[in-house]
Amino acid sequence: MRVHHSFSSEPFSKDKFEYVLVKVLKMSGHKAALAPKGNPGHDATADGIKLSLKTQADKGVKEDIIWISKFMELGKGNWGNNPEDLVGLRQQFLAHMKAYDRILTLRTLAKSPKWKYELVEIPKGLLMKAKTGELKMMGDSRQYPKPGYCYIRDQTGGSMFELYFDGGTERKLQIKNLNKNYCSVHAIWEFIIPPE
Repeated sequence: MRVHHSFSSEPFSKDKFEYVLVKVLKMSGHKAALAPKGNPGHDATADGIKLSLKTQADKGVKEDIIWISKFMELGKGNWGNNPEDLVGLRQQFLAHMKAYDRILTLRTLAKSPKWKYELVEIPKGLLMKAKTGELKMMGDSRQYPKPGYCYIRDQTGGSMFELYFDGGTERKLQIKNLNKNYCSVHAIWEFIIPPE
């Protein structure tokens, strides 16, 4: 990371994260490999474990809340303005989850000159709770297909996270407002790269 920021003021991108993680795992004696380009499931394997790798570096990043702006693409299936369409979209998400074993996200919490990164694991079992989440289509939206949400709450009714089915041209699924307390922080890096 220090080497990267000696040449760039931009946060680690997803492809750099994938490459560096695999390289470091190999240097540490693990068997690791990147998935083929364009693979719709996992991004890398480590000792036979399929990994989904994400990054977060948005300006409004909050330390205790995780946001994944593009968890997966939702290109197929019925999706218009019928709230029942969200059932099929959620099923796409649950089927996609079978393609990997663990989910890691590299988060940029502070930027130049004092950088702060953290590596967080999002439990797969946590995201699978979407099976019983409350679905709601945003009928007043001008977008088509209409966007929608799946709200996942704890036993007291508190928010755990949301799936956001982002309509319009990209048709992607986002994970929003994920409470980091439900996740595991594996590493934190803080360092200063003085400006030129």
